[in-house]
Amino acid sequence: MEPVTMAKAINLSLRDALAGDEQVLVFGEDVGTLGGVFRITDGLQKTFGVDRVFDTPLAESTIIGIAVGLALRGFRPVPEIQFDGFVYSAFDQIVSHVAKYRNRSGISMPITIRIPFGGHIGAVEHHSESPEAYFTHTAGLKVVAPATPGDAYALLRSAIADPDPVIFFEPKARYYMKEEINPSLEVPIGSARVAREGSGATVIAYGPTVSLALDAASAAEKENISLEVIDLRSLSPLDMPTILASLQKTHRAVVVHEAPVFGGFGGEIAARISDDGFDLLEAPVARVGGMDAPYPPSRYEKLYLPDVDRILEAVDVALAYV
Repeated sequence: MEPVTMAKAINLSLRDALAGDEQVLVFGEDVGTLGGVFRITDGLQKTFGVDRVFDTPLAESTIIGIAVGLALRGFRPVPEIQFDGFVYSAFDQIVSHVAKYRNRSGISMPITIRIPFGGHIGAVEHHSESPEAYFTHTAGLKVVAPATPGDAYALLRSAIADPDPVIFFEPKARYYMKEEINPSLEVPIGSARVAREGSGATVIAYGPTVSLALDAASAAEKENISLEVIDLRSLSPLDMPTILASLQKTHRAVVVHEAPVFGGFGGEIAARISDDGFDLLEAPVARVGGMDAPYPPSRYEKLYLPDVDRILEAVDVALAYV
């Protein structure tokens, strides 16, 4: 297959899911006629009809409420939340019902909630946020964040097939990166990958920060510093065996995400490393993230978000421990 963008890979994954299972439904704000604000669902309504790919009101709580009702009727809903910051009005539906229905009733809740997230698109608050920690903290939800077109395709297929609800975060800054994808390749939820092997320190990232971590590793190599990069792919469940296997080589960890450091998901990773691999560490786990402030106007975005220099500074601090 020719290289495709992540946006196209997600479109193809949705297309294949719709073609393979009549119970799969795709819906959200502007996903039908327009094909979504990022054109992720482009052409799907024309192919599968308005009964299976349809527009909704501009009401996120209603969108998720519709998904719950459809799941209870045996469908596999794939609702889209148009932007990350729009999800907050749907929080009660997700936390109180989507996450809890299986435990409450024994009824499967196979809902995949697609949420474009992250910055670097020159937008404003509510359009560039990283709310993943809210959902990793919610028992009953699975949370994934692919970083490549191939993983986006495969993880979305895994999410839609899953009997439990999945929050599917899409790094919109990476929508237009290209690579060849293998539609037959499976990526189970809960499996990380080593994106780059190294021996000096482990940089743990997901979604939009994986490419940043790889850039940092390339820069560090020029200084004869070898960095291993782990692409988590799945945040909940978290693939601790892959992280610990890396730390057996490097003994140092730096976690990178766009969300603010305080209360961010990196704190959970650091705690799990401390619980399960404390004896492997030769330095404290470092965290690199967005600043502990509301998301700024677009002209300050680069100052707010983590960058290669901040990752390398954290690596230098970790390597200074002897």
